[in-house]
Amino acid sequence: MCKLTAAVCLLAAMILPAHAAEVAVLDWRAALMNTQSAQESLSRLEGQIGNQQREVQSLGNELQQLQQRLQNEGETMAQSQRESLISELQEKGSRFEQRRQEVMQAQQRSEQQFLEGAEPKLERAVEQVLERHGIDVLVEPQGVLHSGVDLPNVTDEVTQIFDTLN
Repeated sequence: MCKLTAAVCLLAAMILPAHAAEVAVLDWRAALMNTQSAQESLSRLEGQIGNQQREVQSLGNELQQLQQRLQNEGETMAQSQRESLISELQEKGSRFEQRRQEVMQAQQRSEQQFLEGAEPKLERAVEQVLERHGIDVLVEPQGVLHSGVDLPNVTDEVTQIFDTLN
């Protein structure tokens, strides 16, 4: 997909005659994430890694409780109890980090697969919107430093067209 940076957009706007350039805003991430495909992909991912996410959450809560106990009672505990608690903290901390990494990697793989599959459809949807509205310059919302007028935001329209493409 053509990814224009703010500098490239600014350069394009300067090259095109000011009176002929139609400028619009597109948050392509939001357009994609609001599609039915993205929601289905997120739902599938939840089904695949939901148990792991719950385990990570549970381990995180257990770690917090163990740390709190060590802070509150550590000074008054017997040395063997304190060492046992520290050992349990380390073991659960290691398991927590391993599971958290697995969940993050699965999320990244799923996102990458979705983006690779969605890119051609997104390009077609954007092209249709550009043609329909005669847009010459398309910028991301965070790339707009100043505009004296409200720029048309075509994000929702791109999402709608994306959902209709096969």
